[in-house]
Parts: sequence; C-alpha cells; structure tokens
Amino acid sequence: METKRHDPLGYLSAEISALKSQGLFRTPPVLEGPPQARSRINGREVINLSSNNYLGLCDDQRLKEAAIQATESYGVGSGAVRTIIGTQDLHLKLETKLAEFKKTEAVLVFQSGFTANAGTVAAILGHQDHIVSDRLNHASIIDGARLSRAKIHVYEHSDMDSLREKLDEAQAEAEESEGRVLVITDGVFSMDGDIARLPDIVELAEEYEAIMQVDDAHASGVLGSNGRGTVDHFGLHGRVDVQVGTLSKAVGVLGGYVAGSRTLIDFLIHRARPLLFSTSHPPAVTAACIAAVDILLSEPEIIERLWENTRFFKEGLTSLGFDTGTSQTPITPVIVGEGARAMKFSDKLFEAGVFAQGIAFPTVPRDSARVRAMVMATHTKEDLGCALEAFEQVGKQMALIP
Repeated sequence: METKRHDPLGYLSAEISALKSQGLFRTPPVLEGPPQARSRINGREVINLSSNNYLGLCDDQRLKEAAIQATESYGVGSGAVRTIIGTQDLHLKLETKLAEFKKTEAVLVFQSGFTANAGTVAAILGHQDHIVSDRLNHASIIDGARLSRAKIHVYEHSDMDSLREKLDEAQAEAEESEGRVLVITDGVFSMDGDIARLPDIVELAEEYEAIMQVDDAHASGVLGSNGRGTVDHFGLHGRVDVQVGTLSKAVGVLGGYVAGSRTLIDFLIHRARPLLFSTSHPPAVTAACIAAVDILLSEPEIIERLWENTRFFKEGLTSLGFDTGTSQTPITPVIVGEGARAMKFSDKLFEAGVFAQGIAFPTVPRDSARVRAMVMATHTKEDLGCALEAFEQVGKQMALIP
C-alpha cells in the first residue's frame, strides 16, 4: 500500500487561500505583443497605463535593427561572466557612452537595476558600517542593505528632520565601530511618483561626511537634461558618489548600471557578486541599449511629449476628484485605500478598456492601496481622453468620486 508523502510546502496553500479570501490573489496578465500605448492584454486591446516603457522605445525600429545586427555579428549570448571572458567590446562601448551621458568617470552595467542596487550596497559596506535609508526606498535597496550586514537606520519618507536624527545616531555608532555611513534614496519613488528632496539630502550627507547614493530607476530617461536623472535635474554633478540607473524602463531594454568614480567601478568589478556570478548581457540587449542612449541624446523632444501627456492626464484625474497623492512624475497613483477595492477598481477599468494595475499590501501600506497609472510619450490625447472617461465611469460606479 502506497503511503501518502508529507508535503513540506503544504502551508503555502493556506497562504494562497488567504490571498483569495482577501481579494488579493492575482494571475499575472499576459501581454500579446510589445508594450505599446494600446496593447493586447489577456486577449483584449486596451489602453495600457501600466508599462515602464515611458518613451515607447521597447518597440522602436532603430533598437530592433541594432539588436538584429548585433545578433548576426556576435551571436545570441556572451558565454561567460564579465570577469572571465564575458566582457565584449559592445559592453565597453555602452559603459563609455553611459559614463559620458551621466557625466561621471566610469559606469558598470549589471544584469538588472535590482542587482545593480543590491550588489553595490552589499559590496561597498560591511557589518561595521551604517546605512541611512528612506522608509519608502525600493526593495532592491532594502535587500542590498540587509546583505551588506551593515546596521540600517530608516528615516521617515522625505523628512529632513528625521534624516538628521538618523544621521546623528548612525554617525555616533559608526565612530565606535570605526565604520562608514551611507545615505541612500530613490530619486523617484516607484509607488508614489514623488521626487526625492535630493539637494537637501546631499547637503546633509556632506555635512556628516557620509557616502551618498541615489537610485534613479524611474528618473532615468525621464528627469534631467536628455533624461540624465535627478542628479542632473537638481544640478548636483560631482556631489553624489554612487548613481544607479536602469536600462529597462525609459531606455526600453534590460539591465541596470552604476555610475561613479573609476575607483568605485574598479572595486565593484572585483567584489559585486551579481557581476561576478551571472552571465553578462547578450549582444542584442547591449546594442539596443547603445541605440537607446543615442536617441535620448538626439531626440529630447520625446521626453517633453512624455511630460505633456503627464500634465494632461494628472490634471484630468484631479479635476474628476481622484486622490493622486504626492506624485510629481509620470507615475500617478489613484489611491483607493482598501486592497480588495483597489483590485476591483483595476478589474472594472479593464472591462472599460483600460489596463491600470492594482497595487496593495505588502507593496504599499494596507490603508493606501491604489491603481498605479503610468503614461507614455506614445499615448495620444485621444488615448488619454478615453482613459479619463473610463476612470470617471468606473469611479462613479464604485463611489470613489462624486
């Protein structure tokens, strides 16, 4: 007689059941084709308001041609990690171009923005060090801080009095342990769309002689001259020690990078574990990223179109009576409150022809679930007008607006 095997992962079924009972269980939507302004999602053509493809470069013909040519010349993969034989001349060309773009001495490309953040923080700090981190920083910063084994001091979101308090605390403890202090913040916060008070943060970091790091994932290609990010936006070149950026949002391809001094980059090449233990970018990805940076440099008008669309859509939502929080960027949360209600709002918007993903705990606090809307430069005014009509219709049905 066959005995029933104990299922050591059986407890996960209870967790899934709990998500379903709370109305929070979701099956990832399926995108059929490129993430365009109007996309086919789960078999329906809808207005896409959930893509990080801010500038529409994911489907740009010039990027596709660059990827095809690189594949023909270099093959489909690099075949190794960067430090063995996985560094191709294309990688160096991209890093040189990005360093010039960011106005830093050097750049190192990682497999993702997540690994760029986590790998850098974990590499440059140790157990004797201290990290002062904004409460709403991205998960990649949080994970990197934990991996570093440094002591973490969390300051209240964009609160400079709280930052000073935590810097006092961190500095006093660092002196005892002969450690260093790192101040780290998102440039643009991914769930609320607000911009960090970077000039104030940098001044405090300099006052306390701390290392300064900013994650510009959602500012890359969006803020600053030609999309150079928050450091350029605020005129802080030379005052931020570590800049992390992404190649998978406005740039439209895949990966992340760290920009800074030559010393920092040389150290990361020898100590950043994601770089040391993961195969490097395939040629198609690298070449497409190079083409994208060229477009940012030569066509800044696409960034202005993004901001024109952002202003139009935000004004429309506000005039309808929706709560968009503290957003200052194309990331526009429509805050609902309760998680299940936010998911229902997202589902009804989809029925009305708009895809805007619901976001709930633990990604955001329990009482601030929302639908996160993100416009693109490639949306037309007609697209956004139709989307606003759907928000009005569903918002009134659900008594979210008067």
